[in-house]
Parts: sequence; C-alpha cells; structure tokens
Amino acid sequence: MKNNFEQITHDNVMLALIIYAEYRNNGIVFFTPDEFSQQLAYMRHPPGKVIDPHVHNPVQREVFITQEVLLLKKGRLRVDFYDQQRSYVTSRILGTGDVILLAAGGHGFEALEEVEMIEVKQGPYSGEADKTRFAGITAAEAAARETDG
Repeated sequence: MKNNFEQITHDNVMLALIIYAEYRNNGIVFFTPDEFSQQLAYMRHPPGKVIDPHVHNPVQREVFITQEVLLLKKGRLRVDFYDQQRSYVTSRILGTGDVILLAAGGHGFEALEEVEMIEVKQGPYSGEADKTRFAGITAAEAAARETDG
C-alpha cells in the first residue's frame, strides 16, 4: 500500500522505512527511533527560516549492524525484503525521488529501468566482511507472491 511513507515490518522488526517522493509535512519529522544507528528525518522550512550554525560534538557510538539509506535519483527499482533468516517477506517498487532506509533483515534489488541512486551507510566499509550474500527470489516469484497474498 503506497502512502506518503511506509514501514515494512516482519515479526515486530522494522526491516525498512520508505519515504515516497510525494511525502510532505511542515517542520522536522524523524521517522527512526532514537536507538537506530542511522537517523532519518524529513525537513521542510519556509523561506527565511534560520537554522543556527553548529558543529557536531565527538560522541563515541557502537554500531552492531549496518543500516543504509538509498535515495533514488532516477528510474524504478524493485526492492525485495527478507528476514534475518533469509526468508522472503515482500517487495516494493521505488521510483524517482523515493528514499528508503534499510534497517534490518536482508534485501535484494532489481533495476526495472535505468537507475541512479545515492547510498549512505556507516563506515568504514569492510568489503565482503560487511555482508553475507544468498540466493534471492526471482522477479516472477516476487510477483506471484504479491498477487497471492
């Protein structure tokens, strides 16, 4: 179901948060709980709004799981969501301007059109030690499951 934003949850775990390009609100809206290692917010301010200059203080943090944010600049992308045991949960189609936070579980992608996107995640990147690859669902299987359930 496509609203302005959507949480993808499975067994009471937020796998992802999607903010669709159409989302609008006033001020600052944080979508993520304080304990997430990636914080995702939407901001909208009128002309003349002043945000005080500031620096960020050094604060030591421990990160145990990589969370990533994708901003789709162009195209259409199917995102397949999996639980931590690598079982398929559901899929969503993202379009130009959509933003997704991948918070937990697994995920896979298929570009449905030429895609340009920006990825933001914690570093430093550990190469292949950062992820475990596994066989995913095909486009036909994803479509069949979405129409079945």
